[in-house]
Amino acid sequence: MRFPPDESSEPMSDDVLSVIPTDPHWQPEPAAADRTASIVEDLTPGLPGGVDVEIDVTWHDTLTVVDCGQNLQKIGCPHCGASIDTEWWGDLLEAHCDDGFATLAVVVPCCGTATSLDALDYDWPCGFARFEIAIWNPERAWFSHEELTAIGEALGHPVQQIRAHI
Repeated sequence: MRFPPDESSEPMSDDVLSVIPTDPHWQPEPAAADRTASIVEDLTPGLPGGVDVEIDVTWHDTLTVVDCGQNLQKIGCPHCGASIDTEWWGDLLEAHCDDGFATLAVVVPCCGTATSLDALDYDWPCGFARFEIAIWNPERAWFSHEELTAIGEALGHPVQQIRAHI
């Protein structure tokens, strides 16, 4: 006898909209982070009856990947233009998931050129950071250019955004 699947056991998925400094090594002072988190909260109030919006403000001890999760379509080499196998990327992330990245220096598998991980061409933005504001289930796709500028001014450093589906 078969029963319908238990909906409570089905995997949940989340969308995460992250804001990170354009310089992967830069970190703000706590007051600037608090001020910026308040602006981000005002810009992502969620929808009535929707999933609750949660905002995490994190200072990372090492360079940490902020990737786009299941949104990643492909990765391109900035030197030869070839596609880089996403399995190579996945293996790299797995190798550094616990301890972060000491450096972003890498030799790409396509042409053997030394480059930086933040210089690769990601189809859906990915980045690296020591500071991140992550908005879980923000009920919006992206911040506008004007909103990103305001967020960066509050933080004290230009920012970029990464949208992940996990």
